[in-house]
Amino acid sequence: MQLGLIGLGKMGANMAERLRRDGHQVVGFDRSPQAPRDVDSLEGLVAALTTTPRVVWVMVPSGEPTRATVAALGELLSPGDIIIDGGNSEYVDDKAHAAALAPKGIRYLDCGVSGGVWGITEGYALMVGGDADAVAVAQPIFDSLKPPTGGFVHAGPVGSGHFVKMIHNGIEYGIMQAYGEGYELMKAVDWVTNPDEVMASWQNGTVIRSWLLDLLVRALDADPGLSQIRGYAQDSGEGRWTIEAAIENAVPMPVITAALFARFASRQTDSPTMKVVAALRNQFGGHPVGTEGSDASVPIA
Repeated sequence: MQLGLIGLGKMGANMAERLRRDGHQVVGFDRSPQAPRDVDSLEGLVAALTTTPRVVWVMVPSGEPTRATVAALGELLSPGDIIIDGGNSEYVDDKAHAAALAPKGIRYLDCGVSGGVWGITEGYALMVGGDADAVAVAQPIFDSLKPPTGGFVHAGPVGSGHFVKMIHNGIEYGIMQAYGEGYELMKAVDWVTNPDEVMASWQNGTVIRSWLLDLLVRALDADPGLSQIRGYAQDSGEGRWTIEAAIENAVPMPVITAALFARFASRQTDSPTMKVVAALRNQFGGHPVGTEGSDASVPIA
């Protein structure tokens, strides 16, 4: 099958390679001249697609880069053609894209993709939203990208693919946070002599084994004790969107919410919240407080 793929970063380039290995013709484009692209423009990509309906997969950062790319494709493609957004877009954007493209007769699918840098060999988990007829046209692409067994779901109408991928990433936040907290508690006591080995022992036979645990053990093998890594974690948006959706639907999500807030805390060198707590403890109980620029805890006179 022929496919246009926009966005040849680490994940996009690996996806293109996996598809080519399975016999598909991929026409790749990236705005960076340094990327291994096949054409120099969106116009060139659309012109190079000779099989109809044309299918174009967008794999660029969420937000304005994706919105601009989809809008530009809407002016270049023809009725019956299909745009697939495989980035980490918010599901509300999908509904807006589909509505804007519908009068032109251009079909739109949203596809949440999980697999990271390992997907090229292990396969990608794909969560697709959109019309069943459009999904059927693109199915050979999905079949080549997914693992040999499972890993694909048509989640529902437009927006559902990115919605369930958003929830998937929220769950990921909670699992990673739990592994991290357990590891920290083991390191805090002196009678667990090798927390790294404990984590590795949990890879087999336990109810908490997972691919994330395998990746943690891999990281610990490369950097015992994680001594070279700073405890600073960004978030790419999906956790926030998950919590926003939970609030809109009155669904309690204490674990995922706490995991997101823990990431916020990791970026603070000195917490204003805890300064307030320390000051109030001093005011009502005379408890000692630390001084700015010092780790020493001294009472305020």
